[in-house]
Amino acid sequence: MPQTQSAHAPKRVVIKLGTGVLTSGIGQLDTARIAAVCAEIAALRARGTEVLVVSSGAVGLGMGALQLTRRPKELSKKQACAAIGQSRLMHTWQAGFAPHNLTVAQVLLTHDDLRVRTRYLGVQETLRQLLAYGTIPIINENDTVSAAEIKFGDNDTLSAMVASLIHASYLVILSTAPGLIDLKGTGKIVPIVERITPETEAMAGGTVSETAVGGMVSKISAARLATKAGCGVFIASGAEPEILAKLLSGRGPGTFFVPSGLPMDAKKRWLAYFQRPAGTIFVNACAVPVLREQGRSLLAVGVTGARGEFAAGEIVDIAGPDENVFARGKAAFGSEEIPALAGRRGDGVAALHPGRKRLEVVHRNDLVLL
Repeated sequence: MPQTQSAHAPKRVVIKLGTGVLTSGIGQLDTARIAAVCAEIAALRARGTEVLVVSSGAVGLGMGALQLTRRPKELSKKQACAAIGQSRLMHTWQAGFAPHNLTVAQVLLTHDDLRVRTRYLGVQETLRQLLAYGTIPIINENDTVSAAEIKFGDNDTLSAMVASLIHASYLVILSTAPGLIDLKGTGKIVPIVERITPETEAMAGGTVSETAVGGMVSKISAARLATKAGCGVFIASGAEPEILAKLLSGRGPGTFFVPSGLPMDAKKRWLAYFQRPAGTIFVNACAVPVLREQGRSLLAVGVTGARGEFAAGEIVDIAGPDENVFARGKAAFGSEEIPALAGRRGDGVAALHPGRKRLEVVHRNDLVLL
């Protein structure tokens, strides 16, 4: 069972470990490092912090078992590697936690598990129960069945979604990168990022690893998602000894992204961060401040058009005249109906829908600012 929480210990932390941290080569697990990470997590648990682990490595381990030197491009081959590697990955985690009398739980997710509201709530409740039992959930994308339309894209994104889902205090992304490095300036690690700007994004680079996906680009994207949900984000090296204790005490080498924005209620958090919008509704310049500053519903009079095909009840992005997306919500009308509704008010609305003087294209209860 979980220990009593220390006064200074964070309530809940998500730790994401990249393939480069977990392996010393293609298909070769770095068991010493994994054991060290498990010991650090056990120390956090002893202080009362609930910990969830998002672990990469299944595809890489499968590649090693099959003696592949390059990450397959064909989806079916990547899925086969994941199927072979996932059991090896879980066995290694359980072996690492066994000396600390901690039990692990495997949780494999696709994007649909978080996009569909009922499944989202089911995942949330399962994770809460696993934490209540004192286990360490080991979470990974279900690469064996994931196709393009149901993939997260990378485990950085998955970890940010999990952090938002379970209201984590912190997300710690451990990789071979020691943090965000200002390559065009000082050449040193940026210790703190208060707001992610285009200049911040310009510091990022991709990855050249044969077993990894993403790179600093995906980590900054994940940091943006998590910080908007009120979660602080660390990016640091998984090779640094006692890195978790150092980061959470403010002594760690790495980059900290400051959480921003006001807390959202659960439904709006789901709307904002767990959806793949089916299309976009465009609004005029007058509607932008009404939605942003006054918290009003999007009315037909403020709509100028739509892009994409979507049905009533589907999630859509909302963009201003400059086409920049600033909100997201559930459309009350399908894309085929939008052209007839756009810009209408009063009598124009009544002509289409007798007895009504206004049409809420997206109700404020189903709309969230991004």
